[in-house]
Amino acid sequence: MGRSILFVAGEGLPFIKTGGLADVIGSLPKALLDRGHDVRVAIPLYKQIIDKYYDQLERIGTIQVHSGWIDQPATYYKANVDGVMYYFVEHQGYFEREGLYGYEDDGERFAFFQRAVLDMIYFIDWWPNIINSNDWQTGMIPLMAHACYGDDYRYQNIKHVYTIHNLAFQGNFGVEMLPTCLGLGYEYFDNGSIRFDTGISFMKAGIVYADKVTTVSPTYSQEILTQLGGERLDPVLRYRREDLWGIVNGIDVNVWNPNKDPLLAKNYTKQSWVSGKKANKEALQKELGLQVNPDVCLIGLVSRLTNQKGVYLITEKLNEILGNDIQFVVLGTGEEAAENAFKWMESAYKGKAVYYCGYNEELAHRIYAGADLFLMPSLYEPCGIGQLIAMHYGTLPLVRETGGLKDTVQPYNQYTGEGNGFSFYAANADDMVYTIRYAVNVFYQNKPAWKALVKNALNTDVSWAKSASVYEELYYQICNWSDN
Repeated sequence: MGRSILFVAGEGLPFIKTGGLADVIGSLPKALLDRGHDVRVAIPLYKQIIDKYYDQLERIGTIQVHSGWIDQPATYYKANVDGVMYYFVEHQGYFEREGLYGYEDDGERFAFFQRAVLDMIYFIDWWPNIINSNDWQTGMIPLMAHACYGDDYRYQNIKHVYTIHNLAFQGNFGVEMLPTCLGLGYEYFDNGSIRFDTGISFMKAGIVYADKVTTVSPTYSQEILTQLGGERLDPVLRYRREDLWGIVNGIDVNVWNPNKDPLLAKNYTKQSWVSGKKANKEALQKELGLQVNPDVCLIGLVSRLTNQKGVYLITEKLNEILGNDIQFVVLGTGEEAAENAFKWMESAYKGKAVYYCGYNEELAHRIYAGADLFLMPSLYEPCGIGQLIAMHYGTLPLVRETGGLKDTVQPYNQYTGEGNGFSFYAANADDMVYTIRYAVNVFYQNKPAWKALVKNALNTDVSWAKSASVYEELYYQICNWSDN
């Protein structure tokens, strides 16, 4: 029996994206819709959405939102995307800016957004069974629904799931936020439930007050229970460990589909991948000015260039990596030191290595299709999307064994032939270089094993089907639903 679920997030495809959260919001609701549920999404109406999609939005109406000292109008819009209804909260001063996050008034902005979403439920008279909040930008929703609407049974009947996509970003603000922006009393600070140092944490509020807490892979759900991986929230996460679920992400296999991807030089299937990947490699080499050679091992990297992504493991060993008989393509932007290292790489290894500084969605598709290996040496990775896309395109991921990378990439076993990629355990540049050499050796010296690994990767289920069924199980459990 279908139920009603509202996803609330700071971003979501197909409208706006800065990270993997947007991919989840763009695909998980659709997967749950396909399972018979009434699934809707609420996000802020950012300037970028207005610039590109405003003509496709339908205005619902405007109400005055009161949250602490905040007394501001919220105008609501909606748009239907493949059966999923998206709602947008408009406020020119808060959301029509060049960026999404990173402003001094982020606490105020997202306090308003969360209260506006809760008010919207009453305004449109649609009462979801479950609100699934995501990351710090929506972490206060379970508490606000409980504390600010206590006299309305319809709000009290809503169950709350809180999903952690990256524990490192917590939404920590001064305690004065409680009365000024959230409309909450100091007792929530005094009792420690949302206290973080001398202030408050939106992320901690979501962990404490949601009925269930999820994160985006089973391994990451265990890593965040430790002092090393818990970002100082491990004590409260251990307290909620019985309510903590690790559910690995999927990808939208309609968007990421090598058989239909319009951005590729040649489309291919599981049966035609050899000729398909050869054609895409040659096209990529020509596009980027690499020596055209379909037989060389081409390694791709599509990433934010930050320490978390393990880029300094790469940059300190560039000469050793490029000492192999390979080509290397890097797409991404981030920390200046990493960018400079890859710029040097391109100049030092003309025709063998290319660095595209920035982000280019079309080029990303062509790297996934044209590369043989896809490098993801993350120091930590809650789930990761790149390795899932790579496997779906027949490109073998080479990853560090952490978070969702460990859960989704099975390392090659030379004795059994099993595996869909390569991996190393220690956050150590030497171990990474050893694994790259090992993988490159398999590419050149053991073609049957390589082809078997690519077939395994192509046959790996990276869709949302399995994960959506686990989310559904979770929702049924907290609402005491049955399947009929």
